[in-house]
Amino acid sequence: MTGKDLRLNKLFSKGENAVIVAIDHGMFDGPIAGMTDLKTTVQKINPCVDGVLLSAGMLRHVQDAFNYKGAPMPIVRLNWSTVYCFHWKYNDAATVIASQVEDAFAAGAEVVLISLTLQTGSELQDAKNVEVYCKLANDAARWGIPVVGEFFPTYSDDLTPDEMHNKVYASCRILSELGADLIKTFYTNDFKKVTGSVPVPVLGLGASKKPTQREALQLAADEINDGARGVVFGRNAIQVSDPFNFQAALCEVVKGRLTVDQALKQYAIS
Repeated sequence: MTGKDLRLNKLFSKGENAVIVAIDHGMFDGPIAGMTDLKTTVQKINPCVDGVLLSAGMLRHVQDAFNYKGAPMPIVRLNWSTVYCFHWKYNDAATVIASQVEDAFAAGAEVVLISLTLQTGSELQDAKNVEVYCKLANDAARWGIPVVGEFFPTYSDDLTPDEMHNKVYASCRILSELGADLIKTFYTNDFKKVTGSVPVPVLGLGASKKPTQREALQLAADEINDGARGVVFGRNAIQVSDPFNFQAALCEVVKGRLTVDQALKQYAIS
């Protein structure tokens, strides 16, 4: 079994679905609520979580969060894109390398995430984004590190449900063709078609903060029911009154041990 296989098996421990908490928002937003001090933020992460998504720059400051038996796996985001900079009104998805694979590995990364945006409106920008993605993905393959390929479309908040689905459906297949070991993307109105069209596990993201914790748990349940092998939640897992407790409920729902109603009752979530 290769090093990559061992890391994938660890992420999906005992064949269960995976829960990943994202705290990499500072790469694009700067400090946000619940993630102002990352050393404090990681203390809100429940050990039941399988992985934590963050930047290489922050991993070295919070290494203690990963240095105990059964700790979540550190997953490092490698590239930086303007597609996430909504506050600056950017959306062209210009992409650059933020961390080289070997540097992320030296910092302690066990998995890496590489984002890809297509259909930017510019053939040259699309080609550049694929070039950045493939350079990093090929380097990760040589190091034996699993790659989470992330698809994030331009103007994501303005897409109709059908537009979002069509972009996700096409681009997730492209990511798998480019060698992604896992795919992180938006939940769509025909998500079973997305998960059924790729040979690798798909992780559904949480996207914007849900009005209630019930809605967040229901999103996770819907993603799993439609074929996802896990979820990646950021704001929905951290910007709540009791993150530790919510993440415990989220793990139970995603791993199939409890329904949403059962999890809400067991963890006293209103």
